Amino acid sequence: ELTALGVRTTVAACDAADRGALADLFARLDADGTPVRSVFHAAGTVPSLPLADTDTDDLAYALAAKAAGAAHLDELCAGRDLDAFVLFSSGSAVWGSGELGAYGAANAFLDGLAQRRAAAGLPATSVSWGMWAGGGMVTGDLDDQLRRRGMRPMRPELAVAALATALTAGETTLTVADVDWARFAPGFTAARSRPLISEIPDVVALAARDAAEQPAAGGALADRLSGLTDADRDRLLLDLVRDHAAAVLGHDGSDTVTPDRAFRELGFDSLTAIELRKRLNTATGVRLPTTVVFDHPTPAALAHHLHSVVLGERATAATAGTAARDTDEPIAVVAMSCRFPGGVGGPEDLWSLVLSGRDAIGPFPDDRGWDTDRLYPADAEAQGRSRTLEGAFVHDAGGFDADFFGIAPREALAMDPQQRQVLELAWEAFERAGIDPSSVRDSLTGVFVGASPQSYAGTLEQATPEMDGYRLTGDALSVVSGRIAYALGLRGPAVTVDTACSSSLVALHLAVQALRSGECSMALAGGAAIMVTPTAFAEFSLQGGLAPDGRCKPFADAADGVGWGEG
Repeated sequence: ELTALGVRTTVAACDAADRGALADLFARLDADGTPVRSVFHAAGTVPSLPLADTDTDDLAYALAAKAAGAAHLDELCAGRDLDAFVLFSSGSAVWGSGELGAYGAANAFLDGLAQRRAAAGLPATSVSWGMWAGGGMVTGDLDDQLRRRGMRPMRPELAVAALATALTAGETTLTVADVDWARFAPGFTAARSRPLISEIPDVVALAARDAAEQPAAGGALADRLSGLTDADRDRLLLDLVRDHAAAVLGHDGSDTVTPDRAFRELGFDSLTAIELRKRLNTATGVRLPTTVVFDHPTPAALAHHLHSVVLGERATAATAGTAARDTDEPIAVVAMSCRFPGGVGGPEDLWSLVLSGRDAIGPFPDDRGWDTDRLYPADAEAQGRSRTLEGAFVHDAGGFDADFFGIAPREALAMDPQQRQVLELAWEAFERAGIDPSSVRDSLTGVFVGASPQSYAGTLEQATPEMDGYRLTGDALSVVSGRIAYALGLRGPAVTVDTACSSSLVALHLAVQALRSGECSMALAGGAAIMVTPTAFAEFSLQGGLAPDGRCKPFADAADGVGWGEG
């Protein structure tokens, strides 16, 4: 057919990932008098595995044809006068895919290569394709999965017409896909808002429709619950959630759905979260938000939420906006948790330290990257130097069980250690009070933390790019309290206050005020001071206000300076 159109066609077998073989092909074409004028890199590989299951061999395989082949073509076309340099990318590089980790990365490389060529004034077009009909790469289970997510197969002639339009318009990167927004948008935005699609008219209309549809009364389920004891209500709703969760995951029974295990750990993603929400909408007679599974991340938490929604208690609380209050009732401290220098890991340790009069001062920590040779030279009076190499430090201040709180390793690494410490201590405080921390979700519990900025982001400037996207929240002082409220689902005030050395006392004062005014029914209050840099030692040394032995002195001997500690 091509010959009839006057086209000379050569079919050559060549592995584009083999630069030598590709160079030989270019040389043969040049020798034949048919130099390359346009490049269409349409190579593909069998879709890759989820990122957690991908090893280095899987990554190398996925990158070879897509990324390596494209890089070789870019190099071999250097100095050639090309009409077009077209790369076939994938939608997985644009909106991501939990099942196509390495494949998405390989295609993202193509998009970046096109941008680099365009910036250099070279022809480049990278098309991130959706599904093609008529025998494309997507088949079997992946085809079924993408259709359920809202991706529809495109007719090849329409896809090619879109490519021609892109080349005529001089587009560098674009996405061409047939998307059923009513299916795709709810799943894609289930965990959080997505600016990528927020201005697409169909998505805007869907969001407006969802906002206009308010939750209805629980109907028959509400009537059924009203005749049961609290324990029976909780049991019925938990069984309801577990049964539907098991059905969505394809399990034979609900025994595999552990009540206190996170939905993510059970195998839920955005798509299955939306399916569970739809099932619960039908079963309960209420319209739950698309984010309900992410807002209430365990079956037990979701069942607790359903209890209040179905019976209308949540709407009442939201309207009132305050907790019941009695201004004459004393404020009770029911539990505490703490970490202090000297190996103090709890209130009992702190009391023991006080009773024994034990010295908690010790050498500078060796796990914070401090250059003690530079900090403590002979000329200790110089700028940026410390008069001492001792102080009061919390042991293992950087230690953190990120997986326990469902925080990804990248995000945990970018978190100010103060955020890590208060999050674990908040959980421990509830446990010491005999309160299941998961039971306070959606309660009017406030969080008041006294803390000062430690410039943790400054130490991240030389950090690896893997922490990009998490640095802002990792260092923001407001997030010290906000992290607790978000992780535990607390609906009361969340405040971080910095009044220097009085910060924790002011935080406690604000917590008491909030309790008395009815802004919250329970409050977490405390302070945090974890030093990530030795700046304070250098500054106080320069002012002559730091004791050489790192220990506080009586006021009468103030010339000897003060000590420095954290907790």
